[in-house]
Amino acid sequence: MSVVQEFRQFAIKGNMIDMAVGIVIGAAFGKVVDSLVKDIILPPVGLLLGGVDFRQLHLNLGTVTYESLEAAQSAGAPLLKYGAFFSTLLDFLIVAWAIFIVVKAMNRARSAGTS
Repeated sequence: MSVVQEFRQFAIKGNMIDMAVGIVIGAAFGKVVDSLVKDIILPPVGLLLGGVDFRQLHLNLGTVTYESLEAAQSAGAPLLKYGAFFSTLLDFLIVAWAIFIVVKAMNRARSAGTS
């Protein structure tokens, strides 16, 4: 069977459409989680930690001191933006947890249907 025939069979079975819908929903879910973390979770956590703005947390690896993250970025300074990393890590953990819950529910439903 040629690759074109295999692809046609794959597309006709609806797998491609299911996959496309999943990708679109996943991208939208990722944006929602990103906003949840940056706009809802991190501001109160930063407030509890003494007014920390996670978006501004960074370590300048260069020798020149800058007054802000934006100034350092404009100058092309080498930076470790650990605040942005923490935000992205929290995004990942929330998405991973949501996927875990969905897969667990699907497995439970599948095992209940077979017994």
